[in-house]
Amino acid sequence: MQRENLALPDVMLVLDMEDVIRDAKLSNSFASEGVSGWIGSRWAETVSRAEGENLKQMLADTRSAGVCAFRHVNQRFPSGLELPIEYTAIRLGEQGSLVAIGKNLRAVAELQGRLVEAQQAMERDYWKLREVETRYRLLFNSSRDAVLLLKASNLGILDLNPAAAEALGIPVPFPNTGLERRFMDALLVEERGLFEEMIRRVRERGRTPGVLLRLGPQHAPWLVRASLVTSANEEIYLVQLAPSAAVHPICDTGETVRIEDLVEGAPDGFVAVDHHGLILRANRAFLELVQMGSESTVVGESLGRWLGRPGADLSVLLANLSRLGTVRLFTTTIHGELGTEIEVEVSASRKGPREGGSVGIFIRDVSPRLAGSSGGLDGLMESLCKGIGKTTLRKLLDDTVGAVERRYIEAALELTGGNRTAAAELLGLSRQSLYVKLNRYEMEDDPRPALERQY
Repeated sequence: MQRENLALPDVMLVLDMEDVIRDAKLSNSFASEGVSGWIGSRWAETVSRAEGENLKQMLADTRSAGVCAFRHVNQRFPSGLELPIEYTAIRLGEQGSLVAIGKNLRAVAELQGRLVEAQQAMERDYWKLREVETRYRLLFNSSRDAVLLLKASNLGILDLNPAAAEALGIPVPFPNTGLERRFMDALLVEERGLFEEMIRRVRERGRTPGVLLRLGPQHAPWLVRASLVTSANEEIYLVQLAPSAAVHPICDTGETVRIEDLVEGAPDGFVAVDHHGLILRANRAFLELVQMGSESTVVGESLGRWLGRPGADLSVLLANLSRLGTVRLFTTTIHGELGTEIEVEVSASRKGPREGGSVGIFIRDVSPRLAGSSGGLDGLMESLCKGIGKTTLRKLLDDTVGAVERRYIEAALELTGGNRTAAAELLGLSRQSLYVKLNRYEMEDDPRPALERQY
């Protein structure tokens, strides 16, 4: 197998002293080109017109010095192909012929073109990156939410926005002291272990409910959440701070009362949720109702997990809050984690815009009250038993079921403020089934509230 010698020239021309081509040889890379038409022509006639002066200077240097430096010439072939060729020329003897040797620069030109394109692409990417960084900085600094970036290795503060700096009492920009600020230094000693445990759970599970920490010079309560992100082969914690309950002064005595302390000690369950029903805060009484050990185990979970029928009662409650702003004496059931079912009454109010904000919910255990009123049920059963012998058992059962069904529908409409879609969802019926029952009990066109129709 023959190999082409890469050191051989691509073009070799033999010229006389008048610069006329007497012989021409091409390498195998130009096997399809014929150069017989060059023989007898001046070399200057085979190159582009712009190369005339350059070629003249190269030949003059060769005649005087015997050899010339490499020069770039655009060689035009008989087929019309024009390529950049790097030539050097050598004189053979004092009055001998000249030999011009050329190397094809097409590959070099292609590489140079690719290099220019790559440089332009890098420059475009650089400016895109600068634009992204500028947008990130504007959004980061203008955000109302307090946000920090922490190194995963030592929890050192990489960056924080003005809202976070104000919460922690840290000046922005950092003073150039040469010391790295650590987020742990902003925490109370007794709460550092709680934050470290949350970070450990974030690393293991990817997400975890937030924890309540006291931050800043005033030790104000903040709900702290964290998530793990990777940037430039470095792990970073994104920490978000949400303000919690405030402290209100009492002017007459100069004392202060913490609202969260009063709520925490309340005998009724209290829970704060967002507009999606996710728990933000919960007191000890609520934890006892749902049979959970600590607040951190319920924060971030949906209240519908324990409230009535999963998802149904919560959606009705939130829909009425969105429409009315407050809800009173909403009757439902709390299902504990250990299997208990407790009858409760719910009162709630919403704070913030209709499509957002937060909701405060008080939950009262009314099962002792219902147990004490069982005599009413016994009286009802006694009155029904008086009908024995006067009517058939089938009709007696149908009348009883109808009365109970009508009363349930009235109660559902009363709870939902007449919203039939919400009432159907509360009763576990389709809207069509509810409309059929309303028509059956002649309730379709009665605009009065249920309690008013009883008298």
